[in-house]
Amino acid sequence: MKPIARLHSRTAVLADENIDTDRIIPARFLTTTTREGLGQLCFHDWRYQADGSDNPAFPLNRPEARGCAILVAGRNFGCGSSREHAPWALLDYGIRAVLCSEIADIFRGNALKNGLLAIGIGEQEHRWLLEHPGVELAIDVHEQFIALPDGSRIPFALEPFARHCLLNGVDQLGYLLQHSDAITEYEQAQEAA
Repeated sequence: MKPIARLHSRTAVLADENIDTDRIIPARFLTTTTREGLGQLCFHDWRYQADGSDNPAFPLNRPEARGCAILVAGRNFGCGSSREHAPWALLDYGIRAVLCSEIADIFRGNALKNGLLAIGIGEQEHRWLLEHPGVELAIDVHEQFIALPDGSRIPFALEPFARHCLLNGVDQLGYLLQHSDAITEYEQAQEAA
């Protein structure tokens, strides 16, 4: 995982509500345990036409959405079945943060564990972001706020362990491996007792 302390990007908007994990990455693509290449499958059935060409009606295919690392999504993003492939696909596509007034709990947990910021924001701020695609935002993970172009801030909360992992670019296993010497020392002391 890449550490993420501060993210600065324009926003791309997918205003549809109830975007489930099968919409993010269809179940038929869940045959791999590697993350690489999943960005090509992200929003596959929405993003491509039947002949495999880009669907010009899909908001992320528009030129102004290219390169945006912050996705502002409609209410209830990530609902449906639990799958780590959904945050993997978004990350491989280039999305580093999802902002929404309501994010499905399991998706949010999977996202944070895999280095994707999934941030719940208030209805008023959410509505404003939906109405202003392409706005420049700065997300500060350390101080836990989103800076708007006018200088105002939207505070957000992160569970302390998730925040630590994001700032240090480690997942749960990586965190444990950082403490392997202390774990070994503890185990040896237990065996000697």
